[in-house]
Amino acid sequence: MIDLDVYADPVCPWCAIGKAELDRALAARPDHPFVRRWLPFELNPDLPPEGVPRAAYLEEKFGAEAVGAMLGRVTEAAARAGVAMDFARVARQPNTRDAHRLILWAGVEGLQDDVMAALMRAHFEQGRDIGDAPTLVEIAAEAGMDAAVVRRLIGSQADCETVAAMGNEARMMGITGVPSVVIGGAHVVVGAQPADVWLRIIDDIAAHPDRWT
Repeated sequence: MIDLDVYADPVCPWCAIGKAELDRALAARPDHPFVRRWLPFELNPDLPPEGVPRAAYLEEKFGAEAVGAMLGRVTEAAARAGVAMDFARVARQPNTRDAHRLILWAGVEGLQDDVMAALMRAHFEQGRDIGDAPTLVEIAAEAGMDAAVVRRLIGSQADCETVAAMGNEARMMGITGVPSVVIGGAHVVVGAQPADVWLRIIDDIAAHPDRWT
């Protein structure tokens, strides 16, 4: 088996698009060699814990005149990938430190894929605040985690430093944006690649495993 380490942030639309494309490829090659792991990369680690108004965040980041066009491009790309996004419902840009802690804990239970999917769905489709602790507990329970355990952990500082350190380590490795996927600890695939790219990689690994190990 080959480790597939995916650096992502659940509020990154290109991460959601990239996940859909990768999921499609993995489903088409059920004998693929990958063991997928979601690793934290906070796009906005300096946001206040309560987040900020989404509209103000976008205008500051992209410029007021560019926001509409940017969202249009993302919405079109998401539609092509079969990903539903309703940006009108997203009222706040959340701090995702706690969401990343939740993803980390989900890995212990083998539920990372389910939790990441639930977080992305909550943010992009439902407009829920995934920086809000009670909301994260609800999402965890929906994905099959123990709500009482998650509530206790979220209320603590458990793994806050771990998430920050893992993000810093990724930056030291040269990762500057997400999604970024590290194959076998050595090969990096950057960006929301279409399923066809992943199918070619999977097929090449099957034909030439020495290139990837």
